[in-house]
Amino acid sequence: MSERRTAPGGVTGVPAGAADRSMPEAKPASAALPQPALEIASGYAFTGPALDLGALLWDGVCLPDAQVRIPLPMLNRHGLVAGATGTGKTKTLQLIAEQLSAQGVPVFLADIKGDVSGISAPGARNEKVQARAADVHQEWVATGFPAEFYALGGIGHGIPVRATVTSFGPVLLSKVLQLNQTQEQSLGLIFHYADQKGLELLDLKDLRAVVAFLTSDGKAELKNIGGLSTATAGVILRSLTAFEAQGMADFFGEPEFDTAELLRTASDGRGLVSVLELAAVQDRPRLFSTFLMWLLADLFHDLPEVGDADKPKLVFFFDEAHLLFNGASKAFLDALTQTVRLIRSKGVGVFFVTQTPKDVPADVLGQLGNRIQHALRAFTPDDQKALRATVKTFPDSAYDLEELLTGLGTGEAVVTVLSEKGAPTPVAATRLRAPESLMGPVEAAALDTAVKASALYGRYAQAVDRESAYEKLSARGAKGPDEMADEVKAPARKPKDDPSVVEQVVGSGVFKSLARSLGTQLGREITRSIFGTARRRR
Repeated sequence: MSERRTAPGGVTGVPAGAADRSMPEAKPASAALPQPALEIASGYAFTGPALDLGALLWDGVCLPDAQVRIPLPMLNRHGLVAGATGTGKTKTLQLIAEQLSAQGVPVFLADIKGDVSGISAPGARNEKVQARAADVHQEWVATGFPAEFYALGGIGHGIPVRATVTSFGPVLLSKVLQLNQTQEQSLGLIFHYADQKGLELLDLKDLRAVVAFLTSDGKAELKNIGGLSTATAGVILRSLTAFEAQGMADFFGEPEFDTAELLRTASDGRGLVSVLELAAVQDRPRLFSTFLMWLLADLFHDLPEVGDADKPKLVFFFDEAHLLFNGASKAFLDALTQTVRLIRSKGVGVFFVTQTPKDVPADVLGQLGNRIQHALRAFTPDDQKALRATVKTFPDSAYDLEELLTGLGTGEAVVTVLSEKGAPTPVAATRLRAPESLMGPVEAAALDTAVKASALYGRYAQAVDRESAYEKLSARGAKGPDEMADEVKAPARKPKDDPSVVEQVVGSGVFKSLARSLGTQLGREITRSIFGTARRRR
């Protein structure tokens, strides 16, 4: 069987039978299986489209006739991939992402360690891969999948991903700045003030300029926005200045990334795999984990309701999920829980990837219907406590899960998913299939070539710094925001029946700047309100 080579980010044709191979019809489990194994296997004999995870393990033996699968329509019911370091979580993500792509479902992967880029290139056949494929009756063919590579703020190998400060919102930004609850509420008032006065917050210097104005020339304005204290505003200003001094300014600004890019498919119908490289910023966990939440929140706002679809519009893998919840405020957790609960009806599935289920708050964990639990360690009392807590999150099963979870090998996991009817399947110890793409990183030179060849590179590569709050406050000096608002509104008081004046206003830089700002902000109200941000007056 020949191997096909695919350049990173390139699109190859699907070989004959590839769709059938990644989504075969369910076969009845052999009657020769032990009775408990037969009962488990029957719970995975779905009649509709499904992704193949692997073969059932029973009493230490792999039973390839008993395939463990996930129904494709249930992938938007969210999931959890958990396990200790080195147990194969990343390869599990790669395996699922490959099959989703093959079925025309776009995928988002956060690449924390820098080794997920290999999904764009065919895998290497070796003895381990062949042995695994034989164990689980997998027809393994080296295959690369269409991929797009991104980098947060352009730091790393990828198309730069930025967000404006306004769209990021005060709740998410407060988490990044490590503000307390009072300071978070005060930051929300500052955002509301900027919205009211037409001060666009596009990058960090815009927000810093507004806060500096409120603590100096604009002290009188503080009385009009809910009693924000000068001391609290000063704390926020110092936090922003320190944050910017650490080199964080590159992540905020324009052009802002359009999350609709994540929903694309390749020319051959396969789903595009969007890989966000985070290896270069892994020392800034609060920042990148919160940025991932911004991507999800932005998708939540923009997508229409679709109800129960035949397949998801996107499956979003949230790696190192525990970083998202560490130190999170109640407002942040409430907003996150609501977003996860509601985004399912918009066709987006979210998989949280972490070490143990206890890393995920109970309100969120209760919404994760698909579970893939790799091995856990029980070396310390804390480990043993986490193990017992993990076992309690699974349905009753025929296995001794405490013993099983500490004895699983690399590439093996305990699985329970939602059936086609939405009911939990029996707990199944599973030997997982091998990914068909490269299990490792693509060379940096090839990655850079793929990034620059992308149609999106020209759209997002160069940062833009147009007129916004910083420039307005700097240019007008002592003039207050109310006077600035009058200046912007002045053309509207001209006679409406004078076409030359209308044309002049429409063609002016001020009008175009405002139009661009409205275009960026259009539709942000739902997301802003979910994350505690006051609605912008229009």
